[in-house]
Amino acid sequence: MSTDTTSQELANKNITQVIYGLYAAAILVGLTNIVAVVMNYIKREDMAGTIYESHFTWQIRTFWYSLLWGVIAGLLCLVVVGFFLIPIVFIWYVYRIVKGWLRLTEGKPMYA
Repeated sequence: MSTDTTSQELANKNITQVIYGLYAAAILVGLTNIVAVVMNYIKREDMAGTIYESHFTWQIRTFWYSLLWGVIAGLLCLVVVGFFLIPIVFIWYVYRIVKGWLRLTEGKPMYA
């Protein structure tokens, strides 16, 4: 492996970790997940053909599905059911971040 390939691999891993960090920070700070998904879309082409491509797909899906389920749960709060769904959506979001970040740390793609 050449030095350029190794440095590009490290840069790809670092940007993927930063994006996971932004998704995690959204739990406490809010809205950093919007920055994260924008970064996902901007850098997605650079990750094509690497193990990081699957992580980007995982991250993007985490954003959009959590938004979808969050909106549905929010609307269902009008009929009380949503109050039970919001914690489930939150737990699912945290699970996706933790699982993805752990697999990244292990050097594994998200989909085997």
